[in-house]
Amino acid sequence: MSVRDLADYPWDAVVPFRERASAHAGGLVDLSVGSPVDPTPEIIRRALAEATDAHAYPQTVGTPALREAIVSWYARRRGVDDLTVANVLPTIGSKELVALLPTLLGLGEGDIVVHPEIAYPTYDVGARVVGAMPLPADDPADWPEGTKLIWINTPGNPDGRTWTVSELAAAVRRARELDAVIASDECYAELGWDGAWATEAIPSILDPRVTGGSRANLLSVYSLSKQSNLAGYRAAFVAGCPRIVADLLTARKHLGLMPPEPVQHAMAVALGDDEHVAAQKELYRERRELLRPAVEAAGFRLDGSEAGLYLWVTEGRDAWESMARLADLGILAGPGPFYGAAAASHVRLALTAPTERVAEAARRLHAAAS
Repeated sequence: MSVRDLADYPWDAVVPFRERASAHAGGLVDLSVGSPVDPTPEIIRRALAEATDAHAYPQTVGTPALREAIVSWYARRRGVDDLTVANVLPTIGSKELVALLPTLLGLGEGDIVVHPEIAYPTYDVGARVVGAMPLPADDPADWPEGTKLIWINTPGNPDGRTWTVSELAAAVRRARELDAVIASDECYAELGWDGAWATEAIPSILDPRVTGGSRANLLSVYSLSKQSNLAGYRAAFVAGCPRIVADLLTARKHLGLMPPEPVQHAMAVALGDDEHVAAQKELYRERRELLRPAVEAAGFRLDGSEAGLYLWVTEGRDAWESMARLADLGILAGPGPFYGAAAASHVRLALTAPTERVAEAARRLHAAAS
């Protein structure tokens, strides 16, 4: 497959709804894209400024300080206390790794790449770029022979599905039966809200309770875009199987895929500071508590959404009809069909608008319900 064969970027289809919502007398409330709007914490901005004398090429493998910070973060925040620096590698944001992993693993025609049925579309795109077959399937029992790479997303984008330790362990067992790599995209793991995740830490695929003592063919992918407002820094990392991490490092050296040195320094500082992460979570909690009751009052049902950055909602009708209804209220959502055929009646509402705009959306939804 050539990149020329890729479909048009799907968000172009949202433009008419943006125009419709923007015509509202009270202005647009954009809840369509999960791009952070809050300031990058001062402690991280200072760290970036301290490292601006970056005259030499950065290290693809990551600075010693960054690698140690990633290892320490997994131990402190994810319950994974048996990693070394040989298990971790920084990336230029997480989307490039998601898109390139089939390429970097040497996959091609005839190989199967499994991904969630309701999923961030880049899992599918990465498979298609190398000519592999993307297969949406949530149940490990449905993962077929010939599968070479399995993507899970916990907490999920857009639906917030979060895998328990026992579910992760079952997925790992099936991946091992298939001799497949299993990669867990975990970038919303600090944002647990409901059920067990209101009080428990969301588990990683690298959790010792999951791995059974072996990280072979297991990868955890993480981004600082959400918890630290570093989307513009392109700051992420992958951790897990040392053989795969070493292979990825070799390929990335050849391809020049190296995070800038100032960003690496800022990442190390961000990973060592939990206070700003907790503060950011409270901002998202405030917005969520404003928006959720308003959405439900307006006739939408909340599905999943026990963790993550979004409300995944439905009126039980075609998503584009819901998009139009919301646009008439000046609210722009993300259409469910972008995330798979199983999402044809859902829309996604992001918690990344400023709090006063989320409050305005809530006011409009409550008014529409009265």
